Amino acid sequence: MGFGLTESQDAPLERLPWSVGALLLACSDALAARFGAVTVRGELSGFARAPSGHCYFSLKDAGGANAVLRCAMFRRAAVLVDFTPADGQQVELRGRLGVYDARGELQLVVESLQRLGAGTLYEEFLRRRARLEAQGLFDASRKRPLPAFARVLGVVTSLGAAALHDVLTTLRRRAPQLRVIVYPSLVQGVDAPPSLVAALRVAGMRREVDALLLVRGGGSLEDLWAFNDERVVQAVAASPLPVICGVGHETDVTLCDLAADLRAPTPTAAAELAAPARDDTLRALQSRHAALQRVVLRTRQAAAQRLDTLALRLGPPARALLGQARALDDAAARLQRALQRRHARLAEDLPRLAARLRQAMAMQRQERRLRLESAGRQLFAHDPQRVLRRGYAWIESGDGRPIVSALSLHAGQTVRAVWADGRASAEVIDVEPLPPTP
Repeated sequence: MGFGLTESQDAPLERLPWSVGALLLACSDALAARFGAVTVRGELSGFARAPSGHCYFSLKDAGGANAVLRCAMFRRAAVLVDFTPADGQQVELRGRLGVYDARGELQLVVESLQRLGAGTLYEEFLRRRARLEAQGLFDASRKRPLPAFARVLGVVTSLGAAALHDVLTTLRRRAPQLRVIVYPSLVQGVDAPPSLVAALRVAGMRREVDALLLVRGGGSLEDLWAFNDERVVQAVAASPLPVICGVGHETDVTLCDLAADLRAPTPTAAAELAAPARDDTLRALQSRHAALQRVVLRTRQAAAQRLDTLALRLGPPARALLGQARALDDAAARLQRALQRRHARLAEDLPRLAARLRQAMAMQRQERRLRLESAGRQLFAHDPQRVLRRGYAWIESGDGRPIVSALSLHAGQTVRAVWADGRASAEVIDVEPLPPTP
């Protein structure tokens, strides 16, 4: 029946109950009449452009207050914007307040949008980026290659995140042979940074995976802010394992993306980059196997042709063996004749050589006999007894050792004098050294 006025005999005119649509329409009209066109300043958040060209976003106070205003900017107004809107930008917009019937939400229909300057979060993002870049965390030389064929992959994300479902679905489709280990972590809020750092540290200590996927679905700059935290960026850079970062959508860029070994535009893309499709790999292996078989076949055929050519050049084996046998017989005959000639020459030379040997042995014996006689004469001439018989004597110590120098004697020492016919003991009275002979 709708709503309206009715007349009763017992009661004054009264308003019937509102329908939801009518109430929202009335509120929208009241807001338009009360405020008209308004100008608002704030920070863009969650900016999205639909395929139709309409834009939807939120506007919040830059001072960190919780006040948020939903905004819609239709295509006719969006095409007049002279810059590219992005989360964190400070803007001034003009529009009309209304109520979005489908959800019963207050929204501002934007008619014009102007940029005032970078928003608080975006300015902080730029400051952190410059600071970490100066530390060398984003250098290309630090990037490590990913394993070509990983066996185990680690995923750092929330257990309830859609990103985990996307990654697991992609890996199950592309590489079902892979094992996946999930390191649970918060991905949004003030507790997310320490949780992410702890998960990355655990994965690095365990060393049970070949590479790590750090993933999260899309969201506003505030939603993804944990991945701009310096503690998390430092943990990504210090990870002993290669890290693929897939956070947000293609247009979202976080500091973890810059510090990771590889940036993926989405979590699904991260899974695709980490694991080549098994079917593609099998096809590549089959192609290489077929190519290897062709190479082996060509090699065998070429070897067979060379063998045939050599066989034709050799001729029948029997003929080749016959020629070799004849050559061997000729060589044996020449060797026999040479041996006979050598034997005959040795037989002729043997008597002459024997006579020369006997003569040489006789001469050697005569020479040795003469040398022996000469040595005997010399020994006889130097016999000490002969010297003593000529009137000489030698002096020796009590233990029989000869004394060859007077300087070795001392007064009171007992010595023995030896002659050819006897010996006598004596005592040294005095030692008088002689002057040296000029």
